Amino acid sequence: MADSLTDFLQGLPSNSVAIDDDHRHWTVGDLQSESRRLASGLRALGIGPGDRVALWLPNIPQWLALFFACARIGAIAVSVNTRFRANELEDIVGRSGCRALVLWPTFKSIDFAGILEAVDPEALSSLTDIVAFSTAGESADFRFAGRRCSAYADLARHDEEAMPAADAESRCVIFTTSGTTRAPKFVCHTQKGIVQHIRDVAVGFGMTTPGSRVLQALPLCGVFGFTQALAALAGGAPMRMMAIFDEVDAAAVMQAECITHVNGSDEMLVRLLASRPEPRPFPHLRSFGFARFNPALDDLVERAQARGVIACGLYGMSECLALYALQPLTMPAAERSKGGGALISPQASVRVCDPETGRVLAAGEQGELELRGPSLLLEYYGNPQASKDAFTADGWFRSGDLGYLEADGRFCYLTRIGDVLRLGGFLTSPQEIEAVLEAEPSVAGAQVVGVNLDGEPVAVGFVIASDQAEFQEDELREWCRSRLAGYKVPRRIFRIDEFPTTPSANGTKIQRTKLRQLAIERCA
Repeated sequence: MADSLTDFLQGLPSNSVAIDDDHRHWTVGDLQSESRRLASGLRALGIGPGDRVALWLPNIPQWLALFFACARIGAIAVSVNTRFRANELEDIVGRSGCRALVLWPTFKSIDFAGILEAVDPEALSSLTDIVAFSTAGESADFRFAGRRCSAYADLARHDEEAMPAADAESRCVIFTTSGTTRAPKFVCHTQKGIVQHIRDVAVGFGMTTPGSRVLQALPLCGVFGFTQALAALAGGAPMRMMAIFDEVDAAAVMQAECITHVNGSDEMLVRLLASRPEPRPFPHLRSFGFARFNPALDDLVERAQARGVIACGLYGMSECLALYALQPLTMPAAERSKGGGALISPQASVRVCDPETGRVLAAGEQGELELRGPSLLLEYYGNPQASKDAFTADGWFRSGDLGYLEADGRFCYLTRIGDVLRLGGFLTSPQEIEAVLEAEPSVAGAQVVGVNLDGEPVAVGFVIASDQAEFQEDELREWCRSRLAGYKVPRRIFRIDEFPTTPSANGTKIQRTKLRQLAIERCA
């Protein structure tokens, strides 16, 4: 029988080291006790099975304690990106129907309190409770729009209650993802799927090897960092947690604390290597699993290898969890530079199909990657039609990714099939940015495309001005900046009289390829 997350956590040796951060040394037992007390505290607030609790926190051990507390009582943790701003926070917390929101109002790097104050309280009709985290010496006093506000420390002081834990089939976490619609979808996973996957990852990524130690600089609010952190627990590998990634500090930690495992983006690896002058700066590092986000870094694996770092491409997404596949360490650099790799779970499988006909393709033929395995989502929460459309008639998940199979059974990820942008390391819907632009009174219509400028993927907007409106690019960019995460703000916004279109059997379509070319020309 599959384990629940509570069974998983309680089955770990309580005296083993789990987490180190700048403030505290946590054993597994500390995490177990904290999560049990928090579960009692959440229950005292009236949070129960199926209720949604938004976790809007930086990388701190308490994020994981809250996640396990929610899992214990059968609540669903809604993971909120720390880079989100008022517009995104309002949509996600409101549309998912969260009962409670946990934040750190006085965190120095992000103005969580100020962002929340910009949210329309009426849009959060289901929200009854705010839980404010604080450290010693900080005030936990926080108020928002008449909601009941509690201090995290008070929740964590509850007695540990004996309670029946939620079972392995229970929903436990929601990640947001942007596809081809204006609003992000809510990817929902079960407890058993996560437990099985993190155990597979712990073995497949070598975290069970004695002496393993993981740098947890990836955000826990994203599926990449979330999967890595739970896999480290599963493998018994202590993790060194950083609230915010800084390459200089991270490199120093990697050297001083003998870090063996790091995963991240390609740009994260570039920044780490650039921060240290030594020919071989990270002698204890066994591998760096990287996600290919920046096409300008094609030679990264060779450059890293020249400095003693074995970098390996990997693959994952919210719907199948991160670290779903990894290029083997023993492969040549040219193969390790590819996204995709060998499947981590022995129960997982991948095939490539023609996205128009559904025909299963042979190795080497490019098509849509379709996936199976224990780590797949249960559903798009609250969207049964999208949940149904995500799977083929014979039960394979349609990834929306273009790729091909290798002759040896690995697969290679090439790009997204649709128009989804990869900005700041996150999949981003252009329609989401367009909706914000079109909400500005001077804009009658907007289109957003992705291009590479100065070696990084950025968004470029085109707008049709409303009647008599003057075009002000800087004001439009500030409008976006106040409503969107910084990485989503268009690098440039150009006025255009009309969008290039082409007629088709299904109606007139905007030629986004022409807009991309125009963006490249105008940004040159």
